[in-house]
Amino acid sequence: MTEDDARDWIRARHDVSRETRLAKFVDLVRQEAPRQNLVAPSTLNQIWARHIVDSAQLLDHIDGAGGVWLDIGSGAGLPGLVLAILRDDPVELVEPRKLRTAFLEAASAELGLNNVIVRTAKVERTEGYAAIVTARAVASLDSLFRIAAHRTDSSTIWVLPKGRNAQSEVEDARLWWQGSFHVEPSVTAPDSLIVIAKEVRPR
Repeated sequence: MTEDDARDWIRARHDVSRETRLAKFVDLVRQEAPRQNLVAPSTLNQIWARHIVDSAQLLDHIDGAGGVWLDIGSGAGLPGLVLAILRDDPVELVEPRKLRTAFLEAASAELGLNNVIVRTAKVERTEGYAAIVTARAVASLDSLFRIAAHRTDSSTIWVLPKGRNAQSEVEDARLWWQGSFHVEPSVTAPDSLIVIAKEVRPR
C-alpha cells in the first residue's frame, strides 16, 4: 500500500474533519520523532500506510462495539490516538514510559480530543472494564491475556495486530486460554495479521 493508497483508504471511510485531525497527528509524530524514538525512522516516509491505516483498520473488526477501548503500550498513540480520532467513545491509553505519556497528553490536547484517557502505568496496575482491547507490538497473546484479563469479561473483543507468526501464537495461547480466536489479514502488508479473540477465559 502506497502513501496515496493509504490516504484514499482513509478518505473512503471517514469524513474530512477526521482526516484533517489524522494529518495533524502525523505532523505531531514527525515533530516529536527527533526527540524520542516514537516509530522506526525508516517508517516515517510511509507513516500513513505503516501506522495510520494499520491502526485505523482495527475498527473494521469490532462489530460496531461501543464502550472503552483499551490500548496497551500505546507508545506513539498507535493505534490508540488514531482510534480516538476516528471514534467518539472513550479510548484509554496505557503506557509506562513518562516521556511517551507526556507526548500522548500533549497530542490529545493539541488535537482537541476529549475522549482520551492517558495512564502512566503498566496495564497490570490499572482497573476498570474495557469493551475492546488492543496492543500493538507489545507481547505474545498468552502474555497479553495474563496481564490484561482483569480488565475484561466474556463480552470483551480483543483486536491484536500481529506479524506472520500470529497463528502459532494462537495455538500457544490455546494451551492456557479458551475462547473464539480467528486470524484476519491486514490491509497494509501481506505478512501482517490481526488476531480477533472473544469470550477469552482461562482453561
